[in-house]
Amino acid sequence: MKATVHVFLKNGVLDVQGKAVENALHGLGWPSVANARVGRVIEFELEAQDAGAAEAEVKAMCDKLLANTVIESYRVEIL
Repeated sequence: MKATVHVFLKNGVLDVQGKAVENALHGLGWPSVANARVGRVIEFELEAQDAGAAEAEVKAMCDKLLANTVIESYRVEIL
């Protein structure tokens, strides 16, 4: 199975990269852009019996390594 994890800073945590992207887009002529957030995507293959077991395993990976759950949130997709 293919797992995809989307990791972003939680709301309320200052996203310096997102602000830099937003300012750059404004400077390039897109003034309507607001609240830009920068995150990361982690994709990998995973052997699991079913999608539910895979999702539980990936969430455990996120909690232990892939995301800093104090300041980041994540979303898991299993295909």
